Amino acid sequence: MDTDALKRLAGEEAAALVQDGMVVGLGTGSTAACMVDALIRRVAQGLKIVGIPTSLRTAEQAQAGGIPLTDLGAHPRIDLTIDGADQVERGTLNLIKGMGGALLREKLVAAASERLVIIVDDRKLSENLSLPVPVEVVPFGWQATDLRIQALGGRTVLRGGADGTPYVTDNHNYILDVDFGAMGGSRKPETLDAALREIVGVVETGFFIHRAETVIIAGEGGVTRWQRSA
Repeated sequence: MDTDALKRLAGEEAAALVQDGMVVGLGTGSTAACMVDALIRRVAQGLKIVGIPTSLRTAEQAQAGGIPLTDLGAHPRIDLTIDGADQVERGTLNLIKGMGGALLREKLVAAASERLVIIVDDRKLSENLSLPVPVEVVPFGWQATDLRIQALGGRTVLRGGADGTPYVTDNHNYILDVDFGAMGGSRKPETLDAALREIVGVVETGFFIHRAETVIIAGEGGVTRWQRSA
């Protein structure tokens, strides 16, 4: 199977977890979009849910497909959120997310959820987190914030948009992609996440630590599930 087929397989598997009456967090990214497509088909067949999207593009997709939408003001507790990830660490199920630029809303929705289910193809699995970590920062004084992040040992790149100007999130912030290399030992993701959060100007990080309950993985051999131990 090609990558698109694997994404559809993972999305359909996760969408099957959704039950009537649920408030569902709708993730962002290409794999999450496959899950939203599967939910659109189920809603057309009579499934009764409301969705809370994690980005404007997910909201547009869901609304166009007939999924009723709500927000955290009306529903501060979410039954189930299904989202993708850029990298999954074996064993811990810690994640790096945010390559799609929606990390702040994704984490807000994840934090409000009874369950967070992550859907990936098997290319996203790793023994240790190692991808550049997206860090959302306020535009004012971002250069000073950048220097403080570099002082933690990360190599930073300001994410650019298609027109060459800085990429702007749905929350009107910038993103610094921070390369810490392979993380482990004294450079644990938990430690780096805490240090980043203490920097004034940092809004949120793409580290999702101890948040995923289940990871659904699509590969050539079919679909497998990993569960986080308590």
